[in-house]
Amino acid sequence: MHLELVSGENVPSAPDAVDGVLLLGGGLMPDEDERAPWLPAERALTAAAVAQGRPLLGICLGAQVLAHVAGGTVVASSGRPEHGSVLVERLPASADDALFRALPPTFPAIEHHRDEVTLLPPGAVHLARSATCPVQAFRVGERAWGVQFHPEASAERLARWDPARLAGEGFDLAALRVAADTAEPESEAAARILCRAFTDVVRGGAGR
Repeated sequence: MHLELVSGENVPSAPDAVDGVLLLGGGLMPDEDERAPWLPAERALTAAAVAQGRPLLGICLGAQVLAHVAGGTVVASSGRPEHGSVLVERLPASADDALFRALPPTFPAIEHHRDEVTLLPPGAVHLARSATCPVQAFRVGERAWGVQFHPEASAERLARWDPARLAGEGFDLAALRVAADTAEPESEAAARILCRAFTDVVRGGAGR
Protein backbone atom coordinates (compact mmCIF):
# COMPACT_ATOMS: atom_id res chain seq x y z
CA MET A 1 0.00 0.00 0.00
CA HIS A 2 1.30 3.48 -0.82
CA LEU A 3 0.12 7.05 -0.30
CA GLU A 4 -0.41 9.25 -3.34
CA LEU A 5 -0.64 13.01 -2.73
CA VAL A 6 -3.00 14.76 -5.16
CA SER A 7 -3.14 18.55 -5.44
CA GLY A 8 -6.48 20.34 -5.49
CA GLU A 9 -6.85 20.79 -9.22
CA ASN A 10 -6.16 17.07 -9.76
CA VAL A 11 -8.67 15.74 -7.25
CA PRO A 12 -10.68 12.90 -8.81
CA SER A 13 -14.47 12.94 -8.50
CA ALA A 14 -14.66 9.23 -7.61
CA PRO A 15 -12.47 6.86 -5.54
CA ASP A 16 -12.49 4.08 -8.13
CA ALA A 17 -8.71 3.67 -8.30
CA VAL A 18 -7.95 3.84 -4.57
CA ASP A 19 -8.59 1.79 -1.44
CA GLY A 20 -9.00 4.79 0.88
CA VAL A 21 -9.31 8.58 0.84
CA LEU A 22 -7.59 11.13 3.07
CA LEU A 23 -8.89 14.72 2.86
CA LEU A 24 -6.56 17.35 4.34
CA GLY A 25 -7.26 20.83 5.71
CA GLY A 26 -7.24 24.36 4.35
CA GLY A 27 -8.54 27.83 5.14
CA LEU A 28 -11.77 27.45 3.20
CA MET A 29 -15.41 26.63 3.67
CA PRO A 30 -16.49 23.38 1.98
CA ASP A 31 -18.58 25.24 -0.61
CA GLU A 32 -16.25 28.17 -1.46
CA ASP A 33 -15.99 27.10 -5.08
CA GLU A 34 -15.04 30.58 -6.29
CA ARG A 35 -11.87 30.44 -4.19
CA ALA A 36 -11.15 26.77 -4.82
CA PRO A 37 -12.58 25.48 -8.12
CA TRP A 38 -11.58 21.93 -7.16
CA LEU A 39 -14.04 21.75 -4.27
CA PRO A 40 -16.93 20.35 -6.38
CA ALA A 41 -14.70 17.39 -7.32
CA GLU A 42 -13.72 16.90 -3.66
CA ARG A 43 -17.35 16.93 -2.59
CA ALA A 44 -18.20 14.42 -5.33
CA LEU A 45 -15.28 12.24 -4.26
CA THR A 46 -16.46 12.38 -0.66
CA ALA A 47 -20.05 11.52 -1.53
CA ALA A 48 -18.93 8.61 -3.70
CA ALA A 49 -16.60 7.25 -1.01
CA VAL A 50 -19.43 7.32 1.55
CA ALA A 51 -21.87 5.71 -0.88
CA GLN A 52 -19.41 2.96 -1.77
CA GLY A 53 -18.23 2.36 1.78
CA ARG A 54 -14.68 3.31 0.80
CA PRO A 55 -12.63 4.27 3.90
CA LEU A 56 -12.32 8.04 4.23
CA LEU A 57 -10.69 10.28 6.82
CA GLY A 58 -11.35 14.02 6.61
CA ILE A 59 -9.10 16.37 8.60
CA CYS A 60 -10.20 19.94 9.48
CA LEU A 61 -11.58 21.21 6.13
CA GLY A 62 -11.80 17.56 5.07
CA ALA A 63 -14.08 16.85 8.04
CA GLN A 64 -16.17 19.89 7.19
CA VAL A 65 -16.50 18.70 3.58
CA LEU A 66 -17.71 15.32 4.86
CA ALA A 67 -20.23 16.97 7.18
CA HIS A 68 -21.46 19.30 4.43
CA VAL A 69 -21.87 16.50 1.87
CA ALA A 70 -23.68 14.25 4.35
CA GLY A 71 -26.21 16.93 5.36
CA GLY A 72 -24.60 18.58 8.38
CA THR A 73 -23.98 22.28 9.04
CA VAL A 74 -20.63 24.08 8.89
CA VAL A 75 -20.37 27.66 10.17
CA ALA A 76 -17.64 30.08 9.09
CA SER A 77 -15.81 32.02 11.81
CA SER A 78 -18.00 30.48 14.49
CA GLY A 79 -16.54 32.71 17.21
CA ARG A 80 -14.87 29.74 18.90
CA PRO A 81 -11.45 29.52 17.27
CA GLU A 82 -8.95 26.92 18.45
CA HIS A 83 -5.19 27.23 17.91
CA GLY A 84 -2.34 25.15 19.25
CA SER A 85 -2.55 22.10 21.49
CA VAL A 86 -6.12 21.39 22.62
CA LEU A 87 -7.39 18.59 24.87
CA VAL A 88 -9.79 16.32 22.99
CA GLU A 89 -12.24 14.13 24.91
CA ARG A 90 -13.60 10.85 23.58
CA LEU A 91 -17.36 10.34 23.90
CA PRO A 92 -19.12 7.07 24.92
CA ALA A 93 -20.04 6.22 21.32
CA SER A 94 -16.32 5.94 20.49
CA ALA A 95 -15.92 2.84 22.65
CA ASP A 96 -16.52 0.48 19.73
CA ASP A 97 -15.28 2.73 16.94
CA ALA A 98 -12.51 1.28 14.77
CA LEU A 99 -10.41 4.47 14.89
CA PHE A 100 -11.10 5.82 18.38
CA ARG A 101 -11.50 2.82 20.67
CA ALA A 102 -7.75 2.46 21.33
CA LEU A 103 -7.20 6.15 22.09
CA PRO A 104 -6.91 7.47 25.66
CA PRO A 105 -10.10 8.99 27.14
CA THR A 106 -8.51 12.43 26.61
CA PHE A 107 -5.55 13.37 24.45
CA PRO A 108 -3.93 16.58 23.17
CA ALA A 109 -4.02 17.43 19.47
CA ILE A 110 -3.02 20.37 17.29
CA GLU A 111 -5.91 22.63 16.25
CA HIS A 112 -5.93 25.57 13.86
CA HIS A 113 -9.43 26.61 12.85
CA ARG A 114 -12.06 29.34 13.00
CA ASP A 115 -14.82 27.46 11.16
CA GLU A 116 -16.54 24.42 12.65
CA VAL A 117 -19.21 21.78 12.25
CA THR A 118 -22.14 22.95 14.36
CA LEU A 119 -24.70 20.29 13.41
CA LEU A 120 -23.82 16.69 12.63
CA PRO A 121 -25.24 14.97 9.54
CA PRO A 122 -28.33 12.82 10.11
CA GLY A 123 -27.32 9.47 11.55
CA ALA A 124 -23.70 10.48 12.18
CA VAL A 125 -21.99 9.10 15.29
CA HIS A 126 -20.49 11.77 17.56
CA LEU A 127 -17.07 10.51 18.70
CA ALA A 128 -15.18 13.35 20.40
CA ARG A 129 -15.40 16.95 21.62
CA SER A 130 -13.30 19.66 23.25
CA ALA A 131 -14.19 22.38 25.75
CA THR A 132 -14.43 24.94 22.96
CA CYS A 133 -15.58 22.92 19.95
CA PRO A 134 -18.32 20.32 20.59
CA VAL A 135 -17.78 18.44 17.32
CA GLN A 136 -14.17 17.28 17.26
CA ALA A 137 -14.80 13.93 15.60
CA PHE A 138 -17.65 11.99 14.01
CA ARG A 139 -18.35 9.03 11.77
CA VAL A 140 -20.72 8.85 8.82
CA GLY A 141 -21.79 5.29 8.05
CA GLU A 142 -19.26 2.64 8.97
CA ARG A 143 -16.11 3.85 7.23
CA ALA A 144 -16.06 7.65 6.84
CA TRP A 145 -14.58 9.77 9.64
CA GLY A 146 -14.13 13.49 10.18
CA VAL A 147 -11.77 15.04 12.75
CA GLN A 148 -11.49 18.76 13.41
CA PHE A 149 -8.01 18.38 14.92
CA HIS A 150 -4.79 17.68 13.01
CA PRO A 151 -3.28 14.24 13.72
CA GLU A 152 -0.78 14.85 10.91
CA ALA A 153 0.63 18.05 12.49
CA SER A 154 3.44 18.29 15.03
CA ALA A 155 4.28 21.14 17.38
CA GLU A 156 6.83 22.33 14.82
CA ARG A 157 3.96 23.43 12.57
CA LEU A 158 3.25 26.38 14.87
CA ALA A 159 6.53 28.01 13.86
CA ARG A 160 4.91 28.85 10.51
CA TRP A 161 1.85 30.58 11.97
CA ASP A 162 1.27 34.35 11.87
CA PRO A 163 1.68 35.82 15.38
CA ALA A 164 -0.13 39.05 14.51
CA ARG A 165 -3.20 37.26 13.20
CA LEU A 166 -3.32 35.04 16.27
CA ALA A 167 -2.94 38.04 18.56
CA GLY A 168 -5.99 39.54 16.89
CA GLU A 169 -7.97 36.55 18.17
CA GLY A 170 -6.50 36.74 21.67
CA PHE A 171 -3.79 34.07 21.28
CA ASP A 172 -0.09 34.40 22.08
CA LEU A 173 1.96 32.34 19.66
CA ALA A 174 4.96 32.01 21.97
CA ALA A 175 2.76 30.54 24.71
CA LEU A 176 1.02 28.25 22.20
CA ARG A 177 4.39 26.90 21.05
CA VAL A 178 5.52 26.13 24.60
CA ALA A 179 2.27 24.30 25.34
CA ALA A 180 2.40 22.34 22.08
CA ASP A 181 6.03 21.33 22.66
CA THR A 182 5.14 20.11 26.16
CA ALA A 183 2.20 18.06 24.90
CA GLU A 184 4.05 16.67 21.87
CA PRO A 185 4.80 13.17 23.24
CA GLU A 186 1.14 12.52 24.11
CA SER A 187 -0.10 14.22 20.97
CA GLU A 188 2.18 12.19 18.71
CA ALA A 189 1.29 8.92 20.43
CA ALA A 190 -2.44 9.55 19.98
CA ALA A 191 -1.95 10.56 16.35
CA ARG A 192 -0.05 7.36 15.63
CA ILE A 193 -2.84 5.25 17.15
CA LEU A 194 -5.47 7.02 15.07
CA CYS A 195 -3.54 6.92 11.80
CA ARG A 196 -2.51 3.30 12.27
CA ALA A 197 -6.14 2.36 12.91
CA PHE A 198 -7.27 4.10 9.72
CA THR A 199 -4.51 2.36 7.77
CA ASP A 200 -5.74 -0.97 9.16
CA VAL A 201 -9.28 -0.18 7.99
CA VAL A 202 -7.98 0.64 4.51
CA ARG A 203 -5.87 -2.53 4.38
CA GLY A 204 -8.84 -4.58 5.48
CA GLY A 205 -10.83 -3.45 2.45
CA ALA A 206 -7.96 -3.36 -0.06
CA GLY A 207 -7.85 -5.40 -3.21
CA ARG A 208 -10.90 -4.11 -5.03
